[in-house]
Amino acid sequence: MNIQVKTVHFTADQKLSDFLTKKVTKLDTYFEGIIGADVILKVVKPETANNKIAEIKLFIPGYDYLFAEKQADTFEEAIDLAIDAIRRQLTKFKEKLKDK
Repeated sequence: MNIQVKTVHFTADQKLSDFLTKKVTKLDTYFEGIIGADVILKVVKPETANNKIAEIKLFIPGYDYLFAEKQADTFEEAIDLAIDAIRRQLTKFKEKLKDK
């Protein structure tokens, strides 16, 4: 799976990049053949709470993509929330494929 990470208004450290890669790679267990993922991490209004945003766009073969955007106090929390949302979308998508 090809994972592209883009950061806006900050530079991600290696620990955050490793965490992100580990979480996104685990999505392969829910759906085989995921082409890739674009992840955008943003900081909005740095002085406020709940200011970290994680956007995940997951590319599926034969279809367009699945998307989730979550906001939290930390990037790790935002990534976890977005991964959970994508995981739910993948299971629904897989069920629809089985019904056809």
